Amino acid sequence: MSGFGEPEYRARLARAQAGMAEAGLGALLLTTEPEFRYFSGFLTRFWESLSRDWFLVIPASGDPVAVIPEIGAALMARTWIADIRTWPAPAGDGAPLLADALREIGGPVGVPSGPESHLRMPLGDFARLKAVSGLDFTDDRGIVAGLRAVKSGAEIDRIARICAIAGRAFDRVGEIAGPGVPLDRVFRDFQRLLLEEGADWVPYLAGGAGPEGYADVISPADARPLAAGDVLMLDTGAVRDGYFCDFDRNFAIAHARPAQRAAHARLIEATQAGLAAARPGARACDVWRAMADVVGEGDGRLGHGLGMQLTEGLSLMAGDETVLLPDMVITLEPVIAAAPGRIMVHEEVIAITDGPARALSPLAGADLPVIGG
Repeated sequence: MSGFGEPEYRARLARAQAGMAEAGLGALLLTTEPEFRYFSGFLTRFWESLSRDWFLVIPASGDPVAVIPEIGAALMARTWIADIRTWPAPAGDGAPLLADALREIGGPVGVPSGPESHLRMPLGDFARLKAVSGLDFTDDRGIVAGLRAVKSGAEIDRIARICAIAGRAFDRVGEIAGPGVPLDRVFRDFQRLLLEEGADWVPYLAGGAGPEGYADVISPADARPLAAGDVLMLDTGAVRDGYFCDFDRNFAIAHARPAQRAAHARLIEATQAGLAAARPGARACDVWRAMADVVGEGDGRLGHGLGMQLTEGLSLMAGDETVLLPDMVITLEPVIAAAPGRIMVHEEVIAITDGPARALSPLAGADLPVIGG
């Protein structure tokens, strides 16, 4: 269980059911890990196995119903969910059991269908479920995504905690990086630092290095040794208690070049501009514009929502008119062209409040840190 008390989950359920009443939905069918966990507190890495399906049904009234493989029954019993129905997966078939539960609850059945959603069950089983249940299936009217976009205080505390853990690991990069150290060793050792500082696991780590920046921000590491004059970037999505951080840091190896210093200072200036613009009522595109005006970049994304997933919800880009609300958590991620084919990126995590945004990651200063000198 992810550790929230039952009142947290009942508040989420009440908000979902209010939205369902307005939309005329009889049930929500949830099949993916974050949505399942959002309403139940069921936290396990067993979702890595695709041989079993997991279902949670949110009724228009009353408590959720979990329809899950037998292997999950003991852990599910430790959550607040009382109605747990199991089948002997993967040998068995959960679709008939799920159809029975949905018929009891009634439809129409809303299934999250918007951006970033997916159906984590075989399409053949889903077609059979619709036929056997006899119910109407539709989208969920954005109810689940809307709920998850606005965090509770307890959720924001979780994100702040993993950001602090990653901040401490970034403070120790000088222990593992320097001239001659292969980049792939730095990646492995940085994951170790994150775990030592308290992360549960590190699902995402990317970065790059080079004298004029790096080509992208998603590549795995290679064995090229770091050289004096390189700029090293590490970007991590580490997890604690089921919630992500997502921010990066840049470091100069042995000494910083003037162009590197200037690019880093400009990235921090753009981040501060985004921080100032991130107020309730502002749109995602307004925050993007504040940063883009500083770094002079095109229409790329300069940040996103964050929480139970590494990226979720809104995008800070020109076309996203999502209005910021108090208790949303987003990243600010300006990027600058450092040389032809090379970039530098900076990223921080913030929470929207009733006033100025609150930094959840420990904000970096304008001076580019130098390590390994």
